[in-house]
Amino acid sequence: MTEKLPGIWPPPSNPVRIAGLDLLMQDGAHALHAENEKAIVANWEQEATANPHLFNGQMVLQRQLSFDNGIIRGVAHAIPYSVLLWWRKQPDPAGALHLFGFAVLVSSDNAIVAIRMSERTANPGLVYCAAGSLDLNDIVDGRLDLVGNMRREVREETGLDLDTAEADPDFYASHAGNRVVVFRFYRFSITAAEMVARIEAHMPHDAEQEIDGAVVIRSADRDMHRYNPMMFPILDMFFDVTDN
Repeated sequence: MTEKLPGIWPPPSNPVRIAGLDLLMQDGAHALHAENEKAIVANWEQEATANPHLFNGQMVLQRQLSFDNGIIRGVAHAIPYSVLLWWRKQPDPAGALHLFGFAVLVSSDNAIVAIRMSERTANPGLVYCAAGSLDLNDIVDGRLDLVGNMRREVREETGLDLDTAEADPDFYASHAGNRVVVFRFYRFSITAAEMVARIEAHMPHDAEQEIDGAVVIRSADRDMHRYNPMMFPILDMFFDVTDN
């Protein structure tokens, strides 16, 4: 049993500016997986039957998080994707925290360019930033590299390279229940139309076929698209700032 992390959870404001991340990987099964294995297997059989494109690969799920002097600290375990699909269906998804990163792509004409998920995924039709759960590729010296995860997921899903954008200096985090998104704005020197054209040119070459289109967002209107709710704090922050 890991000693409780220092600090508090959740942070005192939402979203909150963060100074850094210290996300430790730990060996062994996540308690959530070990305690609910039969239910997880049964749910996976239903999910995979309904959508044969789903892949039960290894990903990362946090067991605990804390906010300590501006740093988000965590302890995580590797899990099969089926654990997350079961956990997110629970009316009270306790026992774990799903932390992931959103690289918010901003065009030169001040729009956010997001993506809409394809029918092949577990989130068909949802609109959010190009992203993916942390997985074993993101482990560096026993800790999780969220920035590396953002860079890889954006490149794989859109073909865009975060290294060609100007990254805002600050990271932020927002939470809803046991879901946590860490986000950062990346500003490109091309227009939204040019970004969409590049994404559409990349889509036929994406072996996973995870997205079915790019979405240009120019307001914080929550009814404009079928958003993942974790987008709302990002839209409110960005468009409140740019409209003033």
